[in-house]
Amino acid sequence: MPSCKQCSTAFEVTDSDRQFYARMQVPEPTVCPDCRQQRHLCQINQVNLLKRKCDATGADIVSNYPPESPFKVYSQKHWFSDQFDGTKYGRDFDFDRPFFEQYQELAKEVPRPCLFTDFLRDENSDYTNYAGLNKNCYLIMDSDESWDCYYSYSINSCKNTMDCYRGDKLELGYENVDCKGCFGSAFLTNSENCSDSFFLRNCIGCKNCIMCSNLQHKEYHVNNKPVSKEEYEKIKASLSSFKVLEHAKKKFDEFRLKFPQKYMVGFQNENCTGNYLVNCKNAVECYDSRSIWDGKYLTQIFMPVKDCMDCDEVGNSELIYNSNNLGYHCYFLRFCFHCLDEVHHSTYCNYCFHSKNLFGCIGLRGKQYCILNKQYSKEEYEALVSKIVAHMTKTGEWGEFFPASTSAFPYNLTLAQDYYPLSREEALAQGYSWRDEDRRDYQVATTKLPDDIKGVPDTLPNETLVCGECGKNYKIIPQELALYRKLNLPVARRCFLCRHRSRMKSRNPRKLYDRKCGQCKTTIQTTYAPERPEIVYCEKCYQESMV
Repeated sequence: MPSCKQCSTAFEVTDSDRQFYARMQVPEPTVCPDCRQQRHLCQINQVNLLKRKCDATGADIVSNYPPESPFKVYSQKHWFSDQFDGTKYGRDFDFDRPFFEQYQELAKEVPRPCLFTDFLRDENSDYTNYAGLNKNCYLIMDSDESWDCYYSYSINSCKNTMDCYRGDKLELGYENVDCKGCFGSAFLTNSENCSDSFFLRNCIGCKNCIMCSNLQHKEYHVNNKPVSKEEYEKIKASLSSFKVLEHAKKKFDEFRLKFPQKYMVGFQNENCTGNYLVNCKNAVECYDSRSIWDGKYLTQIFMPVKDCMDCDEVGNSELIYNSNNLGYHCYFLRFCFHCLDEVHHSTYCNYCFHSKNLFGCIGLRGKQYCILNKQYSKEEYEALVSKIVAHMTKTGEWGEFFPASTSAFPYNLTLAQDYYPLSREEALAQGYSWRDEDRRDYQVATTKLPDDIKGVPDTLPNETLVCGECGKNYKIIPQELALYRKLNLPVARRCFLCRHRSRMKSRNPRKLYDRKCGQCKTTIQTTYAPERPEIVYCEKCYQESMV
């Protein structure tokens, strides 16, 4: 087995892998799957938004690019207008210099949009990122087709939902993680089609339930036991108190350990390994994805993909390798990111749309046969690409994803810090950049939050609050307060980023361990490490255990 040139870990390359590499016309990788994904994620800042100026107009904008960034950033309105044409930055390829060095020089000249959204079709959703087709949304990331949603990550087709993580078709929801089709509920995990419930885990079709786990089609249950409607309503009403709610969280964390967990969350899968998979076939070590057909090392696949490897956040595409954040009818892309809408047969490209036959291009729309943003004829393009690949093979660049030095974001603002955390010193030593906290004098809280939502005044959105975890200031927006009142829940005591990171930590890591089923003792691969306290069952034993 080869050893990773970045971390020295041995990793496997199978015969089927080699067949795929031959099909994509690329060499075998020199770094392990984890290091390959780390290189992808260090190019993505989804949740950290900052104020800066548009480099075209000087207008104030919100962007995921820090104001001190050496890259040119335009407002989305200007970038998507007819005033911007990326080919005017085109340049010749220099065979006396490495490719990545030339690419980085181009990257610093070609402007990029301030956010990555479906700008032309969004409505009143300016403070969103890596999101599209949303209406009246605020601080939702990696999310699509949602209305009136706030402070959430990876939600789709949701309404009046807040502080949720990976939800589908949720309505009037709060702090729900990995849930689908739930209504009027809060603090649900891995649950589906539940309503008017609080603190559920692994439940299906439950209604008016509190503090329950592994139940199906039950109503008026507390701690997995039937109760009267009056008793349920009394307990539900008590959750309006912050102290009561915090105590309930701790008790539920203890209670849920009594019940078995399925080795992998997912359904309608065939020959798959990983976690949180739906309707997948032949998906190997894939996570948080749906509709994969023949894929390996894929995460957050949001629409059907076929024959893809080493990709993050890809959808409705085929034959994609070592790429991230692209989709909508993309085909045969290698080492690309931020490319959408029918991008075909392109390599080492970024922020390209409706284009094909590109190599090393940035910020092109509706173009073809371009290299470093310079236009060529079909014959010139094909001949020059062959020479560039040969040159990159000699320099050791061909087949490698963009190195750390090309990232437009400080490492601690990227998704890589969430999944592959580094200290400032470690990041700088590995060639990444780092952003120190802005020096700010945070204000003291201008009001003290009442314990109970019933005591919160209508004027709360005018007040300044202090996060109980990081000490930074935060605000409660009017829509947020309205949702707390609808659900009869206390106001959050932490800022959005601290709440978001807490939800991330509540999920299992994207790593497989060998473990024995807690019932039949068969060997399983699961994201639950052997030393963890949960009882873990194989698929058959888990289904038999469900009430």
